[in-house]
Amino acid sequence: MATTAADATAAAPKDQPANGSEQVTRHSEVGHKSLLQSDALYQYILETSVYPREHECMKELREITANHPWNLMTTSADEGQFLNMLLKLIGAKKTMEIGVYTGYSLLATALAIPDDGTVSSLTSPLPDPPLPIHQETETGMKQILAMDINRENYELGLPCIEKAGVAHKIDFREGPALPVLDALLEDEANHGTFDFVFVDADKDNYLNYHERLMKLVKLGGLLGYDNTLWNGSVVLPADAPMRKYIRYYRDFVLDLNKALAADQRVEICQLPVGDGITLCRRAK
Repeated sequence: MATTAADATAAAPKDQPANGSEQVTRHSEVGHKSLLQSDALYQYILETSVYPREHECMKELREITANHPWNLMTTSADEGQFLNMLLKLIGAKKTMEIGVYTGYSLLATALAIPDDGTVSSLTSPLPDPPLPIHQETETGMKQILAMDINRENYELGLPCIEKAGVAHKIDFREGPALPVLDALLEDEANHGTFDFVFVDADKDNYLNYHERLMKLVKLGGLLGYDNTLWNGSVVLPADAPMRKYIRYYRDFVLDLNKALAADQRVEICQLPVGDGITLCRRAK
């Protein structure tokens, strides 16, 4: 779940002007998760470098999402731009996304990867009872395996994805991600085949995802974990005032950050983009 700084003002230190008085205005941009001390500086970045280069379908999806009651979960526009650039830089062809919401980051991914990607063996909706995991169906080749527990949110953004001409790249699965990951792992042909995985979902499962994803991402591939600065709460005292959901997931985020820092299988880089994103390059 993504969050905004504006939705957790109690969880992060407020700006302090030179005269020591408390700043009373906060950035109102939907999806705003920047930890920059200056809202004006963040707006400058958006208006100068992000919005002028934003794909028209991403802009449309961002505006649709702004009217959704859960819009605080959206990926910010600057992070979407970052992910799109990153995927092009590493030449990603096969990716995974855990936590989709309305699909802003998913659209950024689909626009970045080429049409000649490969696919895992898990290429069709799971029937009941499920088919053998290696069996392909008429669904066809997909390059992005996308998972979320709420299809309705995904379908809100789907018209924008279709309008952008990239819906054919996406294999969307509704439901918990762990069973899908376990099914993928049963077929060794899927091991070490993903170029990039973006995780923006239930923080209490991040470490469970990590152990599975380390087997699925290729050597030299990237894992991206979103919200690793968690509204700035990671540096606050445990008894500091916080919104309930911030407090609930804070310890899980702290545990993840410690685990990633100690994991010698990966090289890491934690960036203050959005609400914090940690990139892990699989080295072993």
